[in-house]
Amino acid sequence: MDSWAFYKELSVVTKYVGQGHLSLSPPSIKLTKKERKAFNKTKFDIDNLDFEYLDEKLFIVNARGNDSVLINAEVLKIEDEKPQDLISNYKKIIASDGYNTTFHNRIVGTRFMRYYTNDKGLFDSITLTLRNTDSTFVKVYNRVLKNDSTASKNDALKSDALKSIDQKKVKLTKAERKAKKIESKAKKKHNQKYGYIVSRNEYTRNLNFVGKDSTVALLKIRGFSNGNYEAFYDENFKIMDSLKTETLIIDLRNNFGGSLNDIAYLYSYLTDKNFTMINPSEVHSRTPLLKSTMSSNTTPNLVKGVFVLGAPIFAAIEVLKTEKKEGVLYYKLKPSKEQVPKPLNFKGEIYVLINGNSFSASAVLSAKLHGEERATFVGEETGGAYNGTVAGFSEYYELPNSKVQAKFGLMYIDATIKTMSDGYGVKPDVEILPTYKDRLNNVDPELEWILENIAQNK
Repeated sequence: MDSWAFYKELSVVTKYVGQGHLSLSPPSIKLTKKERKAFNKTKFDIDNLDFEYLDEKLFIVNARGNDSVLINAEVLKIEDEKPQDLISNYKKIIASDGYNTTFHNRIVGTRFMRYYTNDKGLFDSITLTLRNTDSTFVKVYNRVLKNDSTASKNDALKSDALKSIDQKKVKLTKAERKAKKIESKAKKKHNQKYGYIVSRNEYTRNLNFVGKDSTVALLKIRGFSNGNYEAFYDENFKIMDSLKTETLIIDLRNNFGGSLNDIAYLYSYLTDKNFTMINPSEVHSRTPLLKSTMSSNTTPNLVKGVFVLGAPIFAAIEVLKTEKKEGVLYYKLKPSKEQVPKPLNFKGEIYVLINGNSFSASAVLSAKLHGEERATFVGEETGGAYNGTVAGFSEYYELPNSKVQAKFGLMYIDATIKTMSDGYGVKPDVEILPTYKDRLNNVDPELEWILENIAQNK
């Protein structure tokens, strides 16, 4: 058995541990410095496509660049294989929290190309057979240089007169340069606050108002690990307060989680009473971060050197954050301390959109809101468990012979309220599952139900 086959077999086993933060990666191909430099100068436009899997159909749900015409095109074949056959195998190795299955069904589409690469190894060309409406066609993607011939061909079509205009530099006045500098600074600040994702040309967080007025707000959060979240929430909850917004819809679909501090800060705007976001986290060492960094064989020697020099300080800080109760060690994170609500906390009605890709910190926030009966949940069961998961600090370890890399959490993270259905996610009050037909018709059935429900209640 080679390393690749061993990775696949071992993944089937670790899946049954029942922890979604436990993952395995196949052995990476070791490139020389020269090869890495050459590789970094290339691009692969297959990376501009996002996939979704619904009704046993794999299709392109989003496309950046020149491939926007491919949106909603069904993938019939990848090379000579059907996506359904590939996905059936990939589901065997996807770990989830507990007995949950909605995470499998969602993530296998969202991260399809990642699983495909892990399955096949690094490749420089891929052929997709697609069906769009009633036509079937083939699309081939090749890895090419970033500054390929496309730009050169466009330049060649320009007349000499246009070239001279392009090359001529326009001299700005002092006032214009100052205005441009101020505009650039403001844009940079805005992008940082909203968590701009350059590779995807979208923001991590958005606030929009739905309908003819500002009574219904839609807060879309794609993740809890990017941007100046405090500034974003401060600004936008102030806006909602000033506009007398009555209903807030929080969209956590396809939100894989992130910072616990982020969700605690957001929750401080969603409650009007003192709260504790999570319980102290169970650990097996008084110095989990220091120990995992030094024991991992994937940590660079330079990083280990820094930790060695600062070990007395790092150890002292971590020891102060731990306490033992009834023989169990607990690590006190900031969200495990009592916090107070924000003065401009939202007092209106809250709806939360969830699906199988609502995971980790996203599921922790959902569990807190659900347990406090603060929101109505619409969609499908979250991929992250209601009663907690093993995450927090993570350790990476490379198996010595196969070179398969394992990642696993070091802390038991759980919300303060539990459910009797252990091993499952937060289940929606109203279950609505989208279909491929909904995507073709540009319909969001979960959001439409909420808007209709709001209208009926009015």
